[in-house]
Amino acid sequence: MPAWTHLIRFIAVEDGQIHLGQAVDTTRDIGQDCFNGVPVEVFRIEGSIYAGEVTEEVLHVQRLLSPIDPEGCSYIRCIGLNYKKHAQEAKMQIPKVPALFTKPRTAIADPFPATVRIPKVAQDGTSDYEAELVAVIGKRARDISAQQASEYILGYTAANDISARTAQLESPFPTFSKGLDSSCPIGPVLVSSNSISNPQSLSVKSILNGRTMQNGNTSDMIFSVYELVAYLSQGTTLEPGTILLTGTPEGIGYFRSPRVFLDDGDDMRVSIGSIGTLINKIEYE
Repeated sequence: MPAWTHLIRFIAVEDGQIHLGQAVDTTRDIGQDCFNGVPVEVFRIEGSIYAGEVTEEVLHVQRLLSPIDPEGCSYIRCIGLNYKKHAQEAKMQIPKVPALFTKPRTAIADPFPATVRIPKVAQDGTSDYEAELVAVIGKRARDISAQQASEYILGYTAANDISARTAQLESPFPTFSKGLDSSCPIGPVLVSSNSISNPQSLSVKSILNGRTMQNGNTSDMIFSVYELVAYLSQGTTLEPGTILLTGTPEGIGYFRSPRVFLDDGDDMRVSIGSIGTLINKIEYE
């Protein structure tokens, strides 16, 4: 695995070009700093996310981008109903195998100042949030065990699985309702798997207009991250750049009383452990 620990994809102040970088101060919440206008320094990375070399050249972040370039994403796999307390709030049985659906790579959106744009087809007042831990595959994996899975995970980041609930309820399959453009913002940084030794001990929060809506922990997962990777690799090649959304904890808007949904102009945030805060504004097209 590469030597970086906290990878950022960004547009640099110095030249207006897209670069990869290693955060100089890994204790900072990069998402919060970019939102608050705090200067963010990075060491430029020469090469790719898979084999990049951290240089001594310091650049400054002008605009934060999703750590995985959509063009370099081979597949987005998503797991539904993977937290025990979420299954309880949904009044659904604990699944015996992971519930899989997918998103197209056109669903990927950048962190703030990028917006999550709700398309007209979903502007019925039922767009919902789902805070999720993301695992990114770093090398080809097929028929691996859960004990081997950590060797194939490049790193972890945060995502918001934006869901059009009306469309979701109209179909037995959620792929369309969860695959709309910009329905999968990702960021703010990609933390290497070497820096997160236990992905089952991370806090997972969603915060809507300053109000905490979800406050869970990955320890509540039904299927662990490693178990998910192993399951999905059965007879199936997981390619580098595969993005895996691992499920959401309890507290989504649809199951709250009264229900809470995303509105035009909302401030939506996902905060996960040492990864930091993914911030987006909601915008109706």
